[in-house]
Amino acid sequence: MKNTISSTLQGQVAIVTGAARGLGRGYALRLAQLGADVVIADIDLSSAREFGETLSAASVPDEIRALGRRSIGVQGDLCRHEGARALVERTMAEFGRIDILVNNAGGAFTPVERSTASRMPDEDSDTMLDVNYRSALFCSQEVLPTMRAQGGGVIVNIATLAALDPSRAAGRLAPYAVAKGAVLTLTRYLAFELGPEGIRVNCIAPGSMLTERIRKQAAERGMQNEKEIKRIPLRRFGEVEDCANVLEFLVTPLSSYVTGQCISVCGGQVLTPS
Repeated sequence: MKNTISSTLQGQVAIVTGAARGLGRGYALRLAQLGADVVIADIDLSSAREFGETLSAASVPDEIRALGRRSIGVQGDLCRHEGARALVERTMAEFGRIDILVNNAGGAFTPVERSTASRMPDEDSDTMLDVNYRSALFCSQEVLPTMRAQGGGVIVNIATLAALDPSRAAGRLAPYAVAKGAVLTLTRYLAFELGPEGIRVNCIAPGSMLTERIRKQAAERGMQNEKEIKRIPLRRFGEVEDCANVLEFLVTPLSSYVTGQCISVCGGQVLTPS
């Protein structure tokens, strides 16, 4: 984890969804290291324990406070407008502004054995659309009145390599990839609409990342094996820091002329524009 503390985002407030563990936690800690106060949103604020992820404090908000930044945890279901609205209301009551939204909540957790496009059942499609697409849509819609009133803001959505190239998932994970494909299209539509108002919207598409959850589920899901690593030009799996580095670019002035784009963080597995 990056240890240096910066003031690049000093005075800004960020919301990171799905931030109690894994990539979301990595995004939240990086934003805090850049100077932002950070709201940790998750359906289960103690979910790191489920996968044995070691925190440096009792909770992710505590880790952020240890960096000298303000932080709160908000637990709720972001798949419903009410949950997203409650998150934004709590953030505004605590901090009075919202500058950055990272729509990280989601994941591929429906059964792999029935995840091809021709076999995926309705319940899997509905679940993946809820947790991956609708959570991003609702949270974006709820923060926009505040960002518009402030005259700007940054939204970063999280997609997946599987939404860019089905062959990288061997044709599996279709419910997840389709939902993340919707996130990617949402990114572009929001960017087109909101650019004139000073609000930038971009997307990160992680490849095979070494999070604690993936480490524990890799074998049963046929992931992160020797065959897969040979298909990665950089010959390694991704680390949380790899995605956090791209997030840093997208939320800082370094990317002030970038909107509506999807950056694939995949070691070169996708070599064509998204």
